[in-house]
Amino acid sequence: MQEKKSHESVRAVERALEILLAFKVGDRDLTVAELLTRVNLSRPTLYRLLNTLEQKGFIASEGEPQRFHLGSAVAHLGHVWMGAHSVAELAQPMLRNLWEKTSETVALFVPDGTYRVCVAEMESPQPLSFRRGVGYREKLVLGASGRTILSQMQLSADDLRRYVSEPNQDLSALLADIETIRAQGYGTSRHELIEGAVAVAAPFFNGANQIAGSLCIFGPSVRVTNERVLQFAESLKREASNLSRALGQQGV
Repeated sequence: MQEKKSHESVRAVERALEILLAFKVGDRDLTVAELLTRVNLSRPTLYRLLNTLEQKGFIASEGEPQRFHLGSAVAHLGHVWMGAHSVAELAQPMLRNLWEKTSETVALFVPDGTYRVCVAEMESPQPLSFRRGVGYREKLVLGASGRTILSQMQLSADDLRRYVSEPNQDLSALLADIETIRAQGYGTSRHELIEGAVAVAAPFFNGANQIAGSLCIFGPSVRVTNERVLQFAESLKREASNLSRALGQQGV
């Protein structure tokens, strides 16, 4: 009986988290009907969990019919999380320099296990542009911003296997790209995660000379020509060095 109650408690937590994660970028608020299309819950269960989340400050509601939005407790957790990633604050001058120079979307990524997370982003002012959003999470092996971080981790082929989806995956292309990034000091990707997008990224380091993340520029292939990739790469490497110095790295 105790084990059953424990399982039910864990399931309730999972369902509550599903509700919170149902909110996407651009959602100011959602009705119950809208939430029901995003979570696999009955209406009574959804109402019960929304009520609990509202009591704890994770959800707030208003209006008639009732509309729900994320509450102040979520903002508190976001503040705590961002506080642990103060590099985002230090990087603001570098990101702005890149943004003003290129007029493309610029972003800052930090490693998180076998993933990287976007902790700062400035969106391109141009009508045709790409963005990922703060909090965006993707595997390190995918995309320029991820592989640029991976290239500085000095991993053996065997170590790399835990970063890829398939244990028996052929690593030759990945290893070749990592070596290229190490040699030229920046990484690129084309049409990889978003069709029509080109990404250019450079690594930055902390005071212990360990990889701390990557600075990245995203843009559409119609604007980001091979010539502009080279220009972006030089700007990224310069600003990445500035950020590394701000983080305490010596001799850069």
